[in-house]
Amino acid sequence: MIDKKLLDILVCPISKAPVIYDKSKNELICKASALAYPVRDGIPVMLESEARQISLEEKEQLR
Repeated sequence: MIDKKLLDILVCPISKAPVIYDKSKNELICKASALAYPVRDGIPVMLESEARQISLEEKEQLR
């Protein structure tokens, strides 16, 4: 689980847009850059090299 205060200040390092926590996948998702950053042991890994590209279907579900 991600602390609400931390989630409020985190942004995507690529687009600088806010991220959304996906509890089911344990990822932080940025709609603007279409990247999903993993959360490991409660720590967000906000590195582009660790992020995965989200599919168009996933992006549509976030709307």
